[in-house]
Amino acid sequence: MNIGAAAEATGVPPKTIRYYESIGLIPPATRAENGYRHYTGFDIETLKFIQRTRHLGFSVKDVGGLLALWHDKDRTSASVKALALNHISDVEQRIQELDTIRKTLIDLTERCHGDDRPECPILDEFATSD
Repeated sequence: MNIGAAAEATGVPPKTIRYYESIGLIPPATRAENGYRHYTGFDIETLKFIQRTRHLGFSVKDVGGLLALWHDKDRTSASVKALALNHISDVEQRIQELDTIRKTLIDLTERCHGDDRPECPILDEFATSD
């Protein structure tokens, strides 16, 4: 299957597939006689795996680790769980950061009159914040 078909089958854009190849996340595709990339069923499953992990917010580096564990039949589930637990911690930290941002924006919008006046506490805050 060519890169367009692989992209359609996996939801991974062709540019991203080429990027994953360039950083070694997936092995380079074999080339047909016409020079087009050719992807196997295993390549498609790997791209689907990557897509699912990326949708869950895993970094490219962590995806590489998860792929290595997925391919290692002697892995322990403890090592997979540790990676997932670490990711949960990162997600929880981001949620706290986003909640702080949300609260700040709510406060600023509540202080803004939102009328024809030029005074705007939102812009004033942005101009004076460190």
